[in-house]
Amino acid sequence: MTINHDHLTIDEAHRLLKAKEISSVELTKSYLERSQRLEPEVHALVSLTDELALEQAKKADELIASGDSQPLTGIPVLIKDNMCTKGVLTTCSSRILENFVPPYDATVVEKLNACGAVIMGKANMDEFAMGSSTENSALFTTSNPWDLGRVPGGSSGGSAAAVAAGEAVYALGSDTGGSIRQPAGFCSVTGLKPTYGRVSRYGLVAFASSLDQIGPLTQDVTDCALVLNAIAGYDSRDSTSVPRPTPDYTKCLNSDIKGLRLGVPKEYFVTGIQAEVAATIKAAIGKLEELGAEIEWEVSLPHTPCALAVYYIIAPSEASANLARYDGVKYGFSYKDTDSMWQAMEKTRQHGFGAEVKRRIMLGTYALSAGYYDAWYRKAQKVRTIIRQEFDKAFEKYDALLTPTSPTVPFKIGEKVDDPFQMYLSDVCTIPVNIAGLPAISIPAGFSDGLPIGLQIIGKPFAEETILKIAYAYQQATDWHKRKPEI
Repeated sequence: MTINHDHLTIDEAHRLLKAKEISSVELTKSYLERSQRLEPEVHALVSLTDELALEQAKKADELIASGDSQPLTGIPVLIKDNMCTKGVLTTCSSRILENFVPPYDATVVEKLNACGAVIMGKANMDEFAMGSSTENSALFTTSNPWDLGRVPGGSSGGSAAAVAAGEAVYALGSDTGGSIRQPAGFCSVTGLKPTYGRVSRYGLVAFASSLDQIGPLTQDVTDCALVLNAIAGYDSRDSTSVPRPTPDYTKCLNSDIKGLRLGVPKEYFVTGIQAEVAATIKAAIGKLEELGAEIEWEVSLPHTPCALAVYYIIAPSEASANLARYDGVKYGFSYKDTDSMWQAMEKTRQHGFGAEVKRRIMLGTYALSAGYYDAWYRKAQKVRTIIRQEFDKAFEKYDALLTPTSPTVPFKIGEKVDDPFQMYLSDVCTIPVNIAGLPAISIPAGFSDGLPIGLQIIGKPFAEETILKIAYAYQQATDWHKRKPEI
């Protein structure tokens, strides 16, 4: 049958599949065809795994026919290309891993496979997840479906752009300093960063191990809850995974937020925030107030301005250690035309890594070097503790905090690529959440001249249910998340 492809949600696709109105094979073919048609414009995908997807779709149809299906069974998904997929290229959008095929699946991929998901391919990203625009990909730049001349955000820009364009029902991304939420805001989709330790990082190619976390990018909050149900939980293979029960996140989805106490930290309305962004976010917060939430508009988290500096010491320091393994010896790109092993290693890293990755490796190596460790890295860790304590104190009074996802609307491709500091400022609203290990969600909150603006909701540790509830109530009362780009 012919499918009316109209940005199906997981929930909608599941009901169609369960009612036998469509098959997973038909659904998958529809998304594969749409992706092939749109990719010359959007450039969201590193690879499209047609054969694997159709094979998984056939198995999903058998599961559905037997009555043994789950909410994600038979539904097409894209995986950010820094998560290991057995037998499928995993490049981190870097030349140094351009031919790397993992021999195992990341835990989140295993969990999706166990649900009967259909993996369509791998999504483009900033190289090794280092960037805010997907312009740092060594392969190509992804475009924003709302304006092809603008960036989709980063580093999970391919995942966000693909969901926004309807190339997949949902996608997985990773978030080290805002890499799920910022592109979700830029592409007008829903993106959730779970609490650090809630979702296993096993099989996620490490950038900054104390900050990285995997989460979903979806059409709406219901879908976020469904995906989180599938991927959350303790994993003994990840030493940072937290052994605590995982609730059914769909049970918190109701529109009753009366009496919830929500704070608005004034430091997030930073100097340089675009006026239209500030106005849109304040209007969104006003809507939550109309729905019965108790809003306090002048909360203060005084060390928030320090978070950017703390991040750009800690994250590069961890990256310099994690990326030391890419030396051209065991796997990945290897520069051969040299006279010695040491020269080969130097040339491999010189030609294998892009400019931003090399910049961060050098920053991190400097911060960890003798004579500078105490002055930079140790001090950054102390300020990190202060930032976390400020959040803890705020959450003694508030159930959640409300902020912009980004201080700007999506910017033009090439606009900030030669100004790293301005690029880093794109994550000024999202980075503190990673520093403190908190859960946060970005949801569509409006537009300025046709460009998306996201609202960020920050929760207490392991309070994903609370932020999902607030986000759900907002989406039930508005239609921003239902608006789709004309592409």
